[in-house]
Amino acid sequence: MKSDIPTIQELQQLGIVPEIIFWVGCAGSYDARAQKISKAFAKILKHAGVNFAILGNEEKCTGDPARRAGNEFLFQMLAAQNIQTLNMYAVKKIVCSCPHCFNTLKNEYPELGGNYEVIHHSQFLEELIKDGKIKINNDQASTISYHDSCYLGRINDEYEAPRNIIQFLEYEIKEMKRSRKNGLCCGAGGAQMFKEDEAGNKRINVERIDEVLENQTDKLVANCPYCITMLQDGLKARDAQDQIMVYDLSELILERIVE
Repeated sequence: MKSDIPTIQELQQLGIVPEIIFWVGCAGSYDARAQKISKAFAKILKHAGVNFAILGNEEKCTGDPARRAGNEFLFQMLAAQNIQTLNMYAVKKIVCSCPHCFNTLKNEYPELGGNYEVIHHSQFLEELIKDGKIKINNDQASTISYHDSCYLGRINDEYEAPRNIIQFLEYEIKEMKRSRKNGLCCGAGGAQMFKEDEAGNKRINVERIDEVLENQTDKLVANCPYCITMLQDGLKARDAQDQIMVYDLSELILERIVE
């Protein structure tokens, strides 16, 4: 993130306690595509007048990929470092744009002493909308496809917040044949993001994109940086990258926000 986003250390030195910590995550910090999502979400937070901060260089990987890949020692080490940092700053509320970070901080850190209110950015964006802090231009309504990420959907049972946001933007959601609890994984979960596919198998993200193409919309919305990467790669594999645009929810809002 750019230096115009304050760190919690900088705010506390000024005697300011942030309302939330925006957990940027590894993808949101280092992946060029996911960085755009981080910036879009931060712009929305500023627009809505939210008092927020990031950890900056003090934020480590949550350890999710390490645990999924079977390296429990590395997970425990990373979690301990993060919990020590968060507890040192007496952090209460964390917002994540990555469902993998969200799941790990929310469901796996408490057993290690990290107890926080952790929400996904789609849930927080829905709160801002309900509170009237986001105003949008509703003159571009069209039909859209929505992809449920596994770590927000099936694992944490959150299906409505993203859909409520899309409907607030006055898009019509054309549900794919596999959605909600029956949604198809993008192929990146369980640390699969970081390994090669098994020989002879059809790539899951390509199978998912075949369903998206069958749905016949020109916009595809997701809520996870892993999903967005895999979906965009699937579109390239089908030579359809110019046919369908892939958005994160925050980018969809920012495109229509009224300054």
